[in-house]
Amino acid sequence: MATSIAPPSAQVVILMCTYNGAAFLNAQLDSLAAQTHTDWRLIVSDDGSSDETLAILNNYQQRWGVTRLEIRHGPRQGFCQNFLSLCCDPTITGSFFAFCDQDDVWLNDKLTTALTHLQGGDPAVPHLYCGRTIYVHDNLKVCGHSPLFLFPETFRNALVQSIAGGNTMVFNEATKHLLEVWGPQPVPSHDWWLYLLVSGVGGEVHYDEHPQVLYRQHPNSLVGGNQSIRANIKRAWGLLRGRFRQWNSQNIAALVRHQSHLSEDNRKILKL
Repeated sequence: MATSIAPPSAQVVILMCTYNGAAFLNAQLDSLAAQTHTDWRLIVSDDGSSDETLAILNNYQQRWGVTRLEIRHGPRQGFCQNFLSLCCDPTITGSFFAFCDQDDVWLNDKLTTALTHLQGGDPAVPHLYCGRTIYVHDNLKVCGHSPLFLFPETFRNALVQSIAGGNTMVFNEATKHLLEVWGPQPVPSHDWWLYLLVSGVGGEVHYDEHPQVLYRQHPNSLVGGNQSIRANIKRAWGLLRGRFRQWNSQNIAALVRHQSHLSEDNRKILKL
């Protein structure tokens, strides 16, 4: 890992969603505690876990305090709506916000690096930091990296391609307000949706080619990045069955309903 840089001064609200994540949750929580940027608080929305997830969270809450760790109950409508229930909630306030999965491990400089990209821009403009991940097995042994996307981070690209997982995303208060205005939408994934919104309104997307997250690849991953032959066959089968067309249709339908919020040029692109 690269030498740590001086942590910027700003509070980050980490938004984590859990569901039967006891197997790896401790490691993720410990990686948050090890961040070089220490000004953060964690809000966890549990979607009805039946394993030891809530017991683990309550244990950390007793150690960290309720101000540091808040535990909520999710809407039980899947991971996307669980994340949207947090980021669209106007009662959750802060300077910056970060999505967090239950089974990853953050490198120590993850928040520091993200804030270095985000701070200094116009705070009235939506800004989104995202990037690549390091694929690891259950035991955290490295097994690859997510693709390096080279196309410009534009709305035109966002309509057809999601370039980064939510587990890498950190965003500013203007982006949070944008999510609140649009509200929870019936879209396939919160990360692709956020990329569409920020690029669609003319915000700034900061794509980092240097990974800051260890992304576990295991059978229970909701959205995996496995590059194996089996995984590629599975994706091809999904394409043939129309799954990706359905996802695109959901995104476009949600954008059309609120297209007045998009920039003029991007409304034209959406119409095309």
